[in-house]
Amino acid sequence: MERTRINPLSRRPRGHRLVVAVRGAAGTGKSVFAASLADAGLGRLCFFDTERKARLLPGSNGSRFDAIEIRHPDELPEFIEWALEGEGRAQEYGCYALDSWAMYFARKHRESLLAVRERTADPLAQLSAEDLANDQVVFQEVLRRLCIDSGACVVITDQIPAKGKDDREENEMGRVLPMTVGGLEYFVDVMVELSLRVDGFETVRVARVIKSNSPAFPIGLELVNPTFADFLGRLDAPPEPEEAPEVPAVLADEAAPEPTGPGLDDLLRQAEAYGLSRASLNVAARHYCGVSDLERLTPEQIALLWHRMAARYGAPGGDGTAAADAPPAVAPRRNGRSTPRGSTPSASDG
Repeated sequence: MERTRINPLSRRPRGHRLVVAVRGAAGTGKSVFAASLADAGLGRLCFFDTERKARLLPGSNGSRFDAIEIRHPDELPEFIEWALEGEGRAQEYGCYALDSWAMYFARKHRESLLAVRERTADPLAQLSAEDLANDQVVFQEVLRRLCIDSGACVVITDQIPAKGKDDREENEMGRVLPMTVGGLEYFVDVMVELSLRVDGFETVRVARVIKSNSPAFPIGLELVNPTFADFLGRLDAPPEPEEAPEVPAVLADEAAPEPTGPGLDDLLRQAEAYGLSRASLNVAARHYCGVSDLERLTPEQIALLWHRMAARYGAPGGDGTAAADAPPAVAPRRNGRSTPRGSTPSASDG
């Protein structure tokens, strides 16, 4: 029977895929940028709305993309599972957005904080470092499912903390990459910060790259009034061969060759012909082959035991019994010793 297995070469990255985090103050256009996924030619957009503001975006009623309101944070993992593995797969989503990570994380963090204060009866109790680490593992499962498991382009929006609340360092590029409480930066390819800027008599949205894993998006790069399609356009992937080799997704193992030597059943029958029990064969298998389960013997180990029996008790006959000139088979003695079959135990044998 052929056994199929995954062909590792089928997991080569193909096509453009980008995961972007967008941070910014309220009103800078984070949700608008996330919704621009719908016009990037990636397929239908599934927009998870934890802030319940997607109703203000054109086409969020399903005419342009599917916005799904998250009324309770515990619904978000369930809805993501619906889109990736459940009935939502019938919608054939090609990209995803989460607006916003900050709202989901803040509500879940508040639940944990209230639980600690109720348990300790201390209205000012705070989460310990261990509590925070445990929460982060649970909350980040949302990011892992969207940003990694989906295998699609994703936009995650986040909020900039109030002035003076965010801890930042300075490096040679200026302001260092901002750290979100939930570790969002570890799941994205590019993180940008959106802000509004007056250009002449117009107000424009400016996205500045503050974290990047791609040389196409150097830190400090600024894009004016960007859309997700603009980001995809900057990905200059190396051209693939005109005739890329087809790689099968699974590999079929070749059928195992038919065994040419004795099998386990042959070994058991021959042992029985010699008067050896299965227990005795087990002992020999452990001693000579290091195998305690006869079913796990390899063909080579079976052949080894077969030849050892033949050397000890004589060559086997062609009918599966001991040869006529073979030494008599042995039977168990009392007190754990053995005596040839048909002989009478001596008085010393008890």
